[in-house]
Amino acid sequence: MQHWGMSMLCFWVCYILVTIVGILHTVFNIYVLHMKPMDSSSMGEGYERTKPWHPLYNIVLFSLAGYWYMRSLETPALPEALMTGAIWAGICILFDVFGWVLIKHPWSLSFREFYIDYQPWISLIYLAIFFGPIIGYLFAR
Repeated sequence: MQHWGMSMLCFWVCYILVTIVGILHTVFNIYVLHMKPMDSSSMGEGYERTKPWHPLYNIVLFSLAGYWYMRSLETPALPEALMTGAIWAGICILFDVFGWVLIKHPWSLSFREFYIDYQPWISLIYLAIFFGPIIGYLFAR
């Protein structure tokens, strides 16, 4: 990887931004569209209705982050984009285990809820994160 620091800046800014967009979408659904909020038995309709949008947030935002990173390089190259995508997806997969499953908070999920019940969305999200730098490279070259 040519610029580890810049790559991590792009990744973490994007990861936080995607999370904020998802939360704002859920809040919009609950307060503006009057969907049911989270309760003791589920994440609520407001959140559940955002799931199909999660891969879209990720492909758009991680492609922009990939573009930002690739533009920071003197010579953007496809191998760099592939390696960056693999690293970003790998970090995200590991971080999600801790941030959304192991560390308990009001929005945390069980392993089953996150990795099985959240299909196909979680797989599409990880693919979007992997392809983000590749799409960014295609626009940066």
